[in-house]
Order: sequence, then C-alpha cells, then structure tokens
Amino acid sequence: MKQLFLPLAAVAIGTAAMAQDLPQASPRGEVEQIIGLTKVDVDYSRPSVRGRQIFGDLLPFGQPWRLGANAATTIEFEGPVEFGDQKIGKGVYSMFAVPHQEAWEIILNKDPKLWGNDRDEKLDVARIKAPVEPAEFTETLTISFDEVKDDKARMDIRWEKSRVSVWIAADATEQGMENIKAALSGKDVKAGTYASSARFAVDRKVMTKEALGWAQKAVDMDPRYYWMHTLALCQAANGMTKEAIATAEKSMAAAKEAGDRAYIRLNEEKIKEWSK
Repeated sequence: MKQLFLPLAAVAIGTAAMAQDLPQASPRGEVEQIIGLTKVDVDYSRPSVRGRQIFGDLLPFGQPWRLGANAATTIEFEGPVEFGDQKIGKGVYSMFAVPHQEAWEIILNKDPKLWGNDRDEKLDVARIKAPVEPAEFTETLTISFDEVKDDKARMDIRWEKSRVSVWIAADATEQGMENIKAALSGKDVKAGTYASSARFAVDRKVMTKEALGWAQKAVDMDPRYYWMHTLALCQAANGMTKEAIATAEKSMAAAKEAGDRAYIRLNEEKIKEWSK
C-alpha cells in the first residue's frame, strides 16, 4: 500500500503546485474603448524591458511577434470597423506585428486562440503598415487609446523607446439613427429624447428636416435654453437663418439668467456667424 500511496501523493503535490496562482513575469492586461457606438477590447500580456535591448535584438527585425507574451494578443470588435485603411467585420482576432526599423506591419488573424508566434497566414484578414515614432522610454509594453474623437480612435503601441499607432474608425451614424427611430417610436417620448435626437442628426448632417421637427417638439414641451440652442442649429441647417438668430437670442437671454457662460458664448458665436 505504501508503494502505491507515494506515487499518487507525488502526483497530487505536482498537480497542486501547477495549479498555484502565482504572479507572471508578463502579467495580463486589458484595455477597452468605445469608438462611436462600437466597443473595442484588447487583451494582451505585458512584458517589461528589464534592461534588455528589445527591437532588433530580443525581437529581431522582420520576424513576426505576438504583440506581447504568452498567448497571442487579441482584439475584439463589437461591430464592423475600419482598421487603418482596411474594413474588418465584427469578431475576435489575434493581433501580430512584424517590427522593422522605420515601420511595423500590424496583422489581424481570424484565429484568436493562438500561443506564441505561430499562425496560419491564410487566415490573415488585415495587414497594414504603421510608422515607428520615437517616444519616451516605456518599461512595460503598453497598448492604449490616446486620442478618441469623431468616431475614430488612435490605438498606440508603446515599448522601449518606440511608438506605433493605428487608427480605428467605427461610424456611428447609421446605428445612431436606428437608435433614434426606436426611441421616438415609443410611448410618452420625453423632451430630452427629441432634443438629443435632433442634436445628433444636425451634428451629423443627416435628416435635418426631421431634426427640425424634433427640436421644435422639445422646445414646445420644455423651453430650456440648451434645447433652444439645438432648435436654432436645426433652423440654420434648414436655411431658416432669421429664425435661427431669433431663437439663439432667446437661448442666450435664458442662459444669462442661468449664469451659463458656455451657452452664452455658443449662442454669441452662432449669431455672429449667421449674421454675416
């Protein structure tokens, strides 16, 4: 019995040791960003420099790299996007890089469950070039979204003294208008819903005639100065310049009573623009 017990115990101890939760040399990291109305999620392991030369040495130029350590880095798009200049569908992709001195090749692959640098190139769905820019020293590999505006975001990859960036775009206009139609088709639509719908449409320069009607309903229901400003924008977008100026003047007067300097300035700027 002792001869049977000892090997089993050794196996149990070995299994328990393998199951231990210990800190990794390259801990897992995750970054999430909403672009337009689309969520983008990057999951990666974060190695550190640790006094080594990274590019051109630890990572040879011209060789594929999993953009991290351990399992390959993945990027998930909850809707269709433009990755650089290439259109990519909704889904989860593994993300690789081929570093060069002046530019990197950033690759997306259909197989998200990869370990190391091995991948089937036939499953690549995107391959773009991204210039290398000098940057402040970054000890630990960092992927971040440092500029987000107008349905676009700049994904930055920083490590050692290099930064590589890829623009990701996800147009929210079509989905936004679908959301507006759904919201306005409900019962007991609030003034704020009409106002926000009108502002979205006029800012995107779509359905401006309908936006004018929504903005007018919002002001008729509740004449707040910021919704009056939206109505003025919609009037101007429909060629009703005189009406837009008059509405902006009312909005500005109400903003002065409320002490809202931002809307005072916004109305002043628009009145000046429309009066030319």
